[in-house]
Amino acid sequence: MSTGSKKKRRIDRVTSLEMPPGVWGSLWGNLRRGYVLVRLALCGLAALLLWLITAGWTPPLPYHLGDVPPRDIMARTQFERLDEEATRKAREEARRYAIAIYDHNPAPLEQLRAKVENDVTQIVAAKSYDDVKDIWEQFRLNLADGTPQPTEDERRQRFQRFRDALAAEGALDAFKTSLTEALADPMNKGLMKQVPAEHDANSETITVRLVGDKWSEDDVAIRDVLNENAASALQKALQQKMPLEVADRVFAALKRQLPETLKLNLEATAEQQKEAVAAVEDQKEVIPAGTLLARARDVNGDPLPINDTTFEKLQLEYRAELDERPFSAKLSRSLAVFGMYVALYVLCGFYVYHCEPRIIEDAGRLATLLGLVVVTVSLMVLTSHDQWRVELIPLMLFGMTVAIAYQQEIALLLSAAVTLIAVVALGHTLSDAIVLLATTAGAILLLGRVRSRSKLLSVGFLAAGVAALTTIGVGVLEGEPLGLSLKTAMLWSIWAVIAGTLMTSLLPIVEKVFNVQTDLSLIELGDPAHPLLQELIRRAPGTYNHSITVASLAESAAEAIGARGLLVRVGAYFHDIGKMLKPGYFAENQGQGDNRHRSLVPAMSTLVIIAHVKDGADLARQNKIPEPIIDFIQQHHGTTLVEYFYRQASESRKTDPNGTEVDESSFRYPGPKPQTREAGILMLADAVESASRVLVEPTPARIESLVEDISRKRLLDGQFDECGLTLEEVRRIGDSLVKSLTAVYHGRVKYPDQETA
Repeated sequence: MSTGSKKKRRIDRVTSLEMPPGVWGSLWGNLRRGYVLVRLALCGLAALLLWLITAGWTPPLPYHLGDVPPRDIMARTQFERLDEEATRKAREEARRYAIAIYDHNPAPLEQLRAKVENDVTQIVAAKSYDDVKDIWEQFRLNLADGTPQPTEDERRQRFQRFRDALAAEGALDAFKTSLTEALADPMNKGLMKQVPAEHDANSETITVRLVGDKWSEDDVAIRDVLNENAASALQKALQQKMPLEVADRVFAALKRQLPETLKLNLEATAEQQKEAVAAVEDQKEVIPAGTLLARARDVNGDPLPINDTTFEKLQLEYRAELDERPFSAKLSRSLAVFGMYVALYVLCGFYVYHCEPRIIEDAGRLATLLGLVVVTVSLMVLTSHDQWRVELIPLMLFGMTVAIAYQQEIALLLSAAVTLIAVVALGHTLSDAIVLLATTAGAILLLGRVRSRSKLLSVGFLAAGVAALTTIGVGVLEGEPLGLSLKTAMLWSIWAVIAGTLMTSLLPIVEKVFNVQTDLSLIELGDPAHPLLQELIRRAPGTYNHSITVASLAESAAEAIGARGLLVRVGAYFHDIGKMLKPGYFAENQGQGDNRHRSLVPAMSTLVIIAHVKDGADLARQNKIPEPIIDFIQQHHGTTLVEYFYRQASESRKTDPNGTEVDESSFRYPGPKPQTREAGILMLADAVESASRVLVEPTPARIESLVEDISRKRLLDGQFDECGLTLEEVRRIGDSLVKSLTAVYHGRVKYPDQETA
């Protein structure tokens, strides 16, 4: 049994009680107030969420991309506009003048220093010129063009003077210290032969960063790290710190081997340029109030739709105007919008209460429906695009969902309310509202019963036709260019088809959330290959045949009064599955003379018979049968009396003077009574089919009498009090059952040599 059915019966039982005055009356009043307050709180919360989602304190922009304004639009307030060209130039200049970052690796220069020190040490320690002749060659001076090469004796003399300059005690240590000091600047700043081609910055400064230590940064001039300039500075430093003879030759050795220790870090430089660009503020253009923002018509008098540039100006002017709105204006609009939402909820709530009370009575159903409204409006706000019109998709999905879950009338009303909310929130025109509502209403009215997966696709295509025709018609009335109307009509049509396609995928979720079964899912559920039905065939073939016959009778009866015949048929397939646990105790599964109830007292037999309802519901839930089908299992007997065993117990009481009084309630099914017209139909079909099996001569008159007798008993017993069946519908159901049973037990021609079976 569905949660909605349980809630309805509980509410009905509570409202039917006449509470006494005093404490009980006060308690009853508190319960009723609590019941109403919970529903009002849900509606208030939904209205508040809509107010937040739609920014109820802020009026929407009254213009949209592609619209044709009725008149020229002038700026109502001063605002600023981004000057893209000036901003682009400023950022390009910032990027070009950003300081490039170089990685500095001083290790090669340190190795060169150590090598020069070692070579000088060997020269000083050598016994003769010939021993270090090759090393001394590295310290030769660079001669000017045209200068003759020195003779061998001159080389020896210069070699000796170099040694004498460093021969004094402590002179070699002083040389090493001076060399380290002279190389301090290149070691700290780095060296490079020339600026690499990838260095496109115009700055004369670079940032030097030690390799492996990105925090050790130092800004240096490019000219100081170029090898030519650094070499000149190095020569001067050496000449200041060493004897001239030593300084010139050490510089000559160093210059020939000066390494390149700086390498451009492209990634870090690009990041530096990006930061420099980001630091540049946007350049603004001030547009004063009264400036022409958009023209309604061109020089030829043709309509001029709002383009991207114009729409950008309108948006900026709109935002500037919002910033200047006083608090009182925001408060008054907030109250007006919130009041409109509450009014819509109240009006729709009254209609729903009278047409589909189970929504109001079940707080879960009400919360789900209100949540669906909030989600739909949220999606419409999020997907609203002035050019693409995607907001039609969530609105159509909402309308079709409500139509599937409840009624088409309710779907039309709620879709109209959601359309009104979205139009107010998004600032759409009346023409947009007409197209939105007409397309959604077309989809709802064309939906009907969903018996195939292609049905929703066909609904989407038909709704697309409605959207196209409505858009063109409204465009003609508004005086829009035909080309613009055709473009908009094509967009609306595409979204309508997409909405129908999405609904096909969302259908199982809708059925699960709203606890409903479409004809499509019922067809799949009623497949005879269903594991539960196959188990019923194997264990209780008589019950299965009985269920198939009842399904046929009930479906015809349901169609006779406009009820859902397919739902009744599938419910009939499963209504007696509980009998498979104890099949031998039911007449349709017993053989000739095989009656297990002979060994049981009537009360025990009644318990066994009644148990098949609970067993069937448990089996159905274990096999994940939907709740609407489980309702048929639990309600098809209602609270009827198991007459056979009740009479048997009564007869036994008469013959046993010491026996206790027979309690009729012990021989009744636990219920509940049928809660829907379909469940009431199944109750009658099940009863008349079982009773018709024992008719000796099933003539049409006897069948009609049987059906009338059973229908009267169920009516007088109050079994149809909660399912909404009218007397006229009960009569038509009985006529259909008589017709179907007469067809089953129709007379046959008896041939001369045929013996009676």
